[in-house]
Amino acid sequence: MFNSVVLEVAVGIVFVYIWVSMICTALREAIETFTKTRAAYLERGIRELLHDTKAENIVKSFFEHPMINCLYSSGYKPGKKNNEPRLLENGKNLPSYIPSKNFALALMDIAARGTKNSVVSSDPNSAEMSIASIRANILNIQNVPVQRAVLTALDSAQGDLDRLQQNLEKWFDSSMDRVSGWYKRSTQWILFFIGLTVAVGLNINTIKIADYLFQNDDVRKLIVMQAENATKDSTFTKQNFEQAKAGLTALKLPIGWGNGINPDGGNDNVGSQDWWKKLPIYILGWLLTALAATLGAPFWFDMLNKIMVIRGTVKPAEKSGEEGSEDRKTDKPNIVTIQMPGGNGATNGNVAKSIAGNANRPDLEGGAVLDMESDIDNCLLETSTVTSDEDLPKAEGGISK
Repeated sequence: MFNSVVLEVAVGIVFVYIWVSMICTALREAIETFTKTRAAYLERGIRELLHDTKAENIVKSFFEHPMINCLYSSGYKPGKKNNEPRLLENGKNLPSYIPSKNFALALMDIAARGTKNSVVSSDPNSAEMSIASIRANILNIQNVPVQRAVLTALDSAQGDLDRLQQNLEKWFDSSMDRVSGWYKRSTQWILFFIGLTVAVGLNINTIKIADYLFQNDDVRKLIVMQAENATKDSTFTKQNFEQAKAGLTALKLPIGWGNGINPDGGNDNVGSQDWWKKLPIYILGWLLTALAATLGAPFWFDMLNKIMVIRGTVKPAEKSGEEGSEDRKTDKPNIVTIQMPGGNGATNGNVAKSIAGNANRPDLEGGAVLDMESDIDNCLLETSTVTSDEDLPKAEGGISK
């Protein structure tokens, strides 16, 4: 069963992962700005979608169409004809995003008016694009698999041009899901290598940080307080590189290379003789940090919120003693046995009386007197003087029937 200390350590580790993930994501976006890998993956996906992997006919016409060409600055230059895009494939000046509506309209226009941008295809007196004109000029696409796909979309549209456009948009979106999967997998690999570089470069060791938090109550509770405040800000994971780096540094954790492998000192520093024996532990800690970075800051932010909810339901391990009620706090009266004088039979003898106090009180003389007012309340009245039920007068009155 998790206790509060374990949960607080988990909060601290997850909070560190959020900062590291934001740093790695910022570096990934900076690399993407130069490589434009997303554009390379998109271009590769369209070449496969249009069954033109070498970009020799329909793909070239598609990227040169005004509906697509307006999305990037220079002319179309096909990417490398490799089987799969590389992790850091250069997308050059190709568009990183193509709306599905632009794709559908461009393909419909190519089918109706041809692949080239000419005076004839741009003449305002040319035939209006319709279901009939697209079907009649379907050979303009010059790609048998794509022609078959467009004809299928035409048949299911049942004469409705808008429905044809929607069919082509759905075809494009389903293919882009596959491209998104490519890009996501490549991004996770890139984030892993960036995360490993950051973990080793800044000496962010998950195992060392966890041990440090477990042993330092004040630091742990301070970080938990900061993490709790962070969960109240929905835009917390949108911070840039500088903000994330400053936030990680402000945690005051054993991070960095200021004093060897262990920033806090100790016998595992580089200068010690047996530091290499603990190196596998540090390698494992760096790998854990790198793997955490691949999941991204939004994932860890959601995890932090869940741990906070669990922590709120767990009571501290400290237990206080059971407190009795007010009635139980009063002292129990001492029991004093008093020998009653005189009398005969069972009516006299040892009579047990409950009194408060101690038998050594000054008002008790030889144990015979209970209190100073015993003669008033008849506490010493002998049982032989008590009136029996038969000698009591008959009751008068009552409730009428």
